[in-house]
Amino acid sequence: MARMATTQRVVISTIGAWFFGFLIFFPILWMVLASFKTELEAFAIPPSFLFFHWTMENYVTVQERSDYLHHAMNSIIIAGGSTLIALLIAIPAAWSMAFSPTKRTKDILLWMLSTKMMPPVGVLVPVYLIYKSFGLLDSRIGLVFILCLGNLPIVIWMLFTYFKEIPRDILEAARMDGATIGRELVYVLTPMAIPGLASTMLLNLILAWNEAFWTLNLSTSNAAPLTTFIASYSSPEGLFWAKLSAASTLAIAPILVLGWFSQKQLVRGLTFGAVK
Repeated sequence: MARMATTQRVVISTIGAWFFGFLIFFPILWMVLASFKTELEAFAIPPSFLFFHWTMENYVTVQERSDYLHHAMNSIIIAGGSTLIALLIAIPAAWSMAFSPTKRTKDILLWMLSTKMMPPVGVLVPVYLIYKSFGLLDSRIGLVFILCLGNLPIVIWMLFTYFKEIPRDILEAARMDGATIGRELVYVLTPMAIPGLASTMLLNLILAWNEAFWTLNLSTSNAAPLTTFIASYSSPEGLFWAKLSAASTLAIAPILVLGWFSQKQLVRGLTFGAVK
């Protein structure tokens, strides 16, 4: 009876997991299907799920109207650049807070986290004026800088959590062998925290890729990433759902593929230190 009960519980849990997984993924599936419909079929009520006239017209129109590769390259440079700079700043910062804390370390961490609670629109005007004065509007460097600063508190917090799980004895042994702080960071600490670094990098990359507020307000054409590419299909004439779905599908495809192939590493990093 115990085995049957356990098997039944596993089956129910599996069905429940698949149900909620499908429920969460359904909007993305619906968006992909709508991208292959005509505008009339995308608005049709009741909607058709699979039995409709499949067409690639929307993707052709999107590519003719907008330079997808240009926007995709901007997204790669902006998301990748902001992630790399954030890691270069966060690794030594998290190391110092984890292994050389002071009486103000907790206050600093809480202050950094509190900055994420402020709505970005509250500092839009001063940031916009500063960017205008320094010629950073519609530039990749400007977007890299603002996205790096925006996600930096999360990166430092995550790395601080991972570093706290590393035994101090290993670092002390490295110091006794004559390792400098730089060698300790590069050859001892970083290799041991690879799961945490990988998950932090992936999460920051996803956040930077999906950032819409700053990219829409600080870029127009030259540095416009895929979020601006999607927004361009919202016009005063109305929403063209099929073309908007095609543009959105093209925009999320790279990060969706990356997340699919790196999901094991992401889960491993997010649960790093959770199970002893």
